Amino acid sequence: MAVTYIKKGITEADSSANQVKTRQIVEGILNDVATRRDEAVRELSNKFDKWNPESFRLSDEQIQDIIATVSESTQKDIKWAQAQVRRFAQIQKSTLRDVEIETIPGVILGHKNLPVNSVGCYVPGGRYPMVASAHMSVLTAKVAGVKRIIACTPPDPKSGMPPAETVTAMHFGGADEIYILGGVQAMAAMAYGCVGMQQVDMIVGPGNQYVAEAKRQLFGQVGIDLLAGPTETLVIADETCDAEQVVTDLLGQAEHGPNSPAVLLTTSEDLAMAIDDEVKKQLAVLSTGDIAGKAWEDYGQVILVESEEEMVEVADDIASEHVQINTKNPDYFLEHMTNYGALFLGNRTNVAYGDKAIGTNHTLPTKKAARYTGGLWVGKFIKTCTYQKVTTDEASALVGSYCSRLCKIEGFIGHKEQADLRVRRYGKKEELA
Repeated sequence: MAVTYIKKGITEADSSANQVKTRQIVEGILNDVATRRDEAVRELSNKFDKWNPESFRLSDEQIQDIIATVSESTQKDIKWAQAQVRRFAQIQKSTLRDVEIETIPGVILGHKNLPVNSVGCYVPGGRYPMVASAHMSVLTAKVAGVKRIIACTPPDPKSGMPPAETVTAMHFGGADEIYILGGVQAMAAMAYGCVGMQQVDMIVGPGNQYVAEAKRQLFGQVGIDLLAGPTETLVIADETCDAEQVVTDLLGQAEHGPNSPAVLLTTSEDLAMAIDDEVKKQLAVLSTGDIAGKAWEDYGQVILVESEEEMVEVADDIASEHVQINTKNPDYFLEHMTNYGALFLGNRTNVAYGDKAIGTNHTLPTKKAARYTGGLWVGKFIKTCTYQKVTTDEASALVGSYCSRLCKIEGFIGHKEQADLRVRRYGKKEELA
């Protein structure tokens, strides 16, 4: 396979070193919260966000006062976006069904789809108020049937107050409790049950590398949706796409943060060689160019290959969170790619549509997790739990006779006795032999 790197990002060794530092920082914070609980959460919130209110939870009155500051047009836009997310989530849920079948006479097997009882939804803030993340986590959990939904988001760093639009989206999405609390301390508070929260069963939502690492370390203490860290985007383009569109779509995602990978994979040498000049041109006028430029400098890549088949192979190895297909035959990649968080097919769509409004969920796997998981959806909030029922003496004795012999092979004598007891009680003499 002929693969040429026109531009490379930082080395894997540098990236690994950054991950080690992140892991150590997060481990220290989680241990502190586990030990000192509310006191630690307050200190961390004050340290990182300069936020130390009497109560981190917003009262119903506070929520309504905050929503009143949001314009009617913005409220309508939020509701429109949530209607799209809700509709698709409801359609997805309709594909999940309970099953029950009599596999042999007297043996009934089945499964039930049961929503998780309580979920903590993290909605990132900081540099950008991630209003859309409220739709993706809170609303989707609501559609799944989760009974108790906690939502956390940090204060607005500019005003030092709760981010009004985000709080509005959390409330409209169905959050039962809203807390103004950010970062690793928010993840720990939801997992351990601090500052007035009851411990949740599961934490979900995207975030920076520290939030993603916190989820990784808290897994087991609570469930998680997936590892959704710094945004990744991969644009797959051929000669039918131009440099202006490619760079717009790369920088449009690179602005998420200085460590957001943005990659072009192409079969067109002319396109590959035009990217550098177009990046400089667009960064000169992009208001978030300082962030996007740093991300492009450190994590941007331009990869040149010779065929569609090679594009698929390289793309599946990258396993990017977002994969935008700008080729003459986008459906080829829908049919052949296997590792991606979400596909955006054709020039008329783009990652921003999925991020904000179109209806699919934008909480997606990063750091190659797309090799083994998809993104957040109603199914992530639902446990598929099996049950078994034996209704006749004959069925119990039949299964028991097989089970007894299979247990003996493995040396599980206690297991064997469980089966033998049923055979003795419900079986015939020939089955006891």
